Amino acid sequence: MEFDLDYARKVIKAEANAISTITPIVDASFAKAAEMIYSCSGSCIVSGIGKAGIIGQKISATLASTGTPSHFLHPAEAVHGDLGRLRKNDVVIVLSYGGETDEVLRLINLVKQLEIRLISITGENQSTLSKHSDVVLCMGKISEACPLGVAPSVSTACMLAVGDALAFTVMKARKFSVEDYVRFHPGGSLGANLMTVEQSMMFKHGEKLPITRTTDTIEKLLKETSDVKRHGAVIIVDNDDRLTGIITDADLRRLITKEGPRAFKRKAGDVMTSDCKRIRADALASEATAIFHKYRIDELPVIDTNGKPVGLIDVQDVVTIKVVG
Repeated sequence: MEFDLDYARKVIKAEANAISTITPIVDASFAKAAEMIYSCSGSCIVSGIGKAGIIGQKISATLASTGTPSHFLHPAEAVHGDLGRLRKNDVVIVLSYGGETDEVLRLINLVKQLEIRLISITGENQSTLSKHSDVVLCMGKISEACPLGVAPSVSTACMLAVGDALAFTVMKARKFSVEDYVRFHPGGSLGANLMTVEQSMMFKHGEKLPITRTTDTIEKLLKETSDVKRHGAVIIVDNDDRLTGIITDADLRRLITKEGPRAFKRKAGDVMTSDCKRIRADALASEATAIFHKYRIDELPVIDTNGKPVGLIDVQDVVTIKVVG
């Protein structure tokens, strides 16, 4: 079978060209739609049927992952119990190129009865959907790239572009940060690579750290850190509470093996590794991974801008979130 590759290229160009021609859709109505989503105290419900519905699911997922609570509502399922997903303080976005599909019209009536605000992304400004929408984002007449000119292709590509533009405009207005993105994507490779040391370390703000002073004995060190959760090292600080060294479990084993009971009377400052590696709390977890690999260590003190310990990150912490250094 010989395929018409020139035609395939025309399909891609047709979709790209169509998307570039709908930029005028970003006008006062677009700004109003963005404001409705931004100020919504409920959820942004996205709906559509057929290919438009599939695009709607993607738009809803993009909204949810960029700071706007959202979920998809299938218009046919809405009349079979899923209408309970809607609340008066929600905003509904409906995607329908023609704006006259039976299932969509039935959903419009239900949405209006509940007095919920409605945004439509459509190709028909005078459709029933448009007439009942609070905001209409009309793409205008679009020729599909399908050989028969009927299968949704160019129109759905444009719908997706409009939805992305809305989601990312609102995301920018929220000042949605990299840290926010990581919080919503903890399991993804991108989220893991953007995760900070503070987000990945075992100790969280306010939790007791395994810390002792240089003048404390090993006996006191063990006693005062006995109730601290999982750890493999003790952080040593000076009189100004700045990091000055570290003592690992392996260090203690070697010390006790060598000196026996006398080891418990030794000062932490005499036993510690003074030139220990350290990392800032706002550094990327991948940087910690690189240090673990390079120096073959398992524990890394986490410090603030003043050099004071705020945590301890273990090699297992970054292994758990699959951060690659």
